[in-house]
Amino acid sequence: MRSALISGASVAGPALAWFLRRDGWEVTVVERAPGPRTSGYAVDFRGDAIPVLATIGILDEVREHEIHMRGTLLVDASGTTVGNLPASTFAGELEVPKSVLTGILQRVADVTYLFDDTITALVQHDDRVTVSFERAPTRDFDLVFGADGVHSAVRRLVFPGGDPIQHLGMSGVGFTTANHFGLHHRGRLQAEPGRAVYAFSAEDRSRMTVSLSFATSAALPDRAAHEAAARELFADQPRLLADMATADDFYFAATCQVHLDRWSTGRVALLGDAGFCAAPTSGMGTSQALVAASTLARCLAVHGEDHTTAFEQYEKELRPYITENQRRGREAVAGFGGLVTDRNPAVIDSSPAGC
Repeated sequence: MRSALISGASVAGPALAWFLRRDGWEVTVVERAPGPRTSGYAVDFRGDAIPVLATIGILDEVREHEIHMRGTLLVDASGTTVGNLPASTFAGELEVPKSVLTGILQRVADVTYLFDDTITALVQHDDRVTVSFERAPTRDFDLVFGADGVHSAVRRLVFPGGDPIQHLGMSGVGFTTANHFGLHHRGRLQAEPGRAVYAFSAEDRSRMTVSLSFATSAALPDRAAHEAAARELFADQPRLLADMATADDFYFAATCQVHLDRWSTGRVALLGDAGFCAAPTSGMGTSQALVAASTLARCLAVHGEDHTTAFEQYEKELRPYITENQRRGREAVAGFGGLVTDRNPAVIDSSPAGC
């Protein structure tokens, strides 16, 4: 029985784990988080991702948690509604809370999980990879896969050199708070040059998820910088800023993409945001994570022990799909309310940093 280690237990990791276990692999998944995540935004599925859910056997279960958004209200600076966007503007063919999706995937994968741990070293040999962990004992695996997000530890260890993260000129913060806007299965968007406030509420009418997005000339380095930028640009939203300060699920990120000339080296391969993040603005992150997991597993099954050829085929098949998704991600940022312009006074300047 061949053995595989997957770093990352969000979407791409558990999906790949399911396919590999089905094909007879012994699979271990390591995840930095202390346990399964219970918060996060809604995620949607488009195109070829739907058949992947069906193949795994979870499509009907996922559909049971569909949030059924009814559209997004457009409001002006005074909060007056000036228009309405259909649900299809932001959602794909199916939309569910991310925590639901990851919980289902982790359960059905039925593999060994190492939570609250991470990979600290990888040594590749002709016939195996020796992996050192922060907590668990050192072990050997036949193959290692990095599905551990934009700031992938696996990518950092096996792809040294230049930074593959490309900042797209937009950053943001997110959190959950009381439903001040009275939303129900609906979103609310206030977009102006340099910034945007988006909120939505689905199943729990008492709560809403808020995203404060703003233009940045480069990626902000840490949480403090993101909070400071939000306080400066959204000073006219004191209630939301107060909620941000006390939120227990505060999230911050820069809108970025990952560009690599190759997604594998030796016995190590990348998938999901670790290898080819298309940016949240593409609307394709979850879908391409599922499609990548399915494609990679199929190539490994076809080529048996020849992982090198399998990895080459995986990239050949998937690269055009990823390129198109990344194009969509860039175009969406460019058209996002004039966020990124040299003349825009709302753009926050910062030193170059990782996304």
